[in-house]
Amino acid sequence: MKKNITILDYGSGNILSAMQSFSRIIKSNELDADICISGNPESIKHSTHLVLPGQGAFETCINGLKSIPGMLEELSNYTLEQKKPFFGICVGMQLLANNSEENGNHAGLGWIEGTIRKLPSKNLKMPHMGWNSIKVLNNNFKITPKETDYYFVHSYYFDCKHQENILAETNYGINFPSIVCKENIYGFQFHPEKSSDQGLDIIKSFLKLWKLLLKKILV
Repeated sequence: MKKNITILDYGSGNILSAMQSFSRIIKSNELDADICISGNPESIKHSTHLVLPGQGAFETCINGLKSIPGMLEELSNYTLEQKKPFFGICVGMQLLANNSEENGNHAGLGWIEGTIRKLPSKNLKMPHMGWNSIKVLNNNFKITPKETDYYFVHSYYFDCKHQENILAETNYGINFPSIVCKENIYGFQFHPEKSSDQGLDIIKSFLKLWKLLLKKILV
């Protein structure tokens, strides 16, 4: 069975960079896979892997998803009902939370319990930009990243309600979740597509989830 990878285009995200990184992994590993960029909810129905980039303000991103008829319904069916692999990047990861305190209070998808809050800025430059290390806290999931540096650009963090949903954390003034996860759902505060070989390793591990979860999908 061929992998069908969809990178969602909803007007907010570094889509081309993600496309290039996923395409590189497909080519270098000779994977039987198609990849597309799409803002059409119908594309989700035929996907085995779904990527949600995110760039800019939380409110703009969530409204971008809501503005596409049928998008939230297809996202929920794909991720929560069919439990297929989901990959959120930066604000695409933050949208998984219940709500965000960025420029008001805005409801998120609510797939992983928590609130998006502003990083403490005392004596620190904002946004948190550049390379920073992660510490793996949870080995119960199928993606196990390397404890090394990844590329961050953000001013808000995911205040996760349940410790079991935190795969890794990073320190910038405080310890904050840099990878959140729940079953088939993975969210990355850093940018794997901009994080050199270690970021590509994460993308490669994500694409392997197709085989690991296929039996659950078919049951």
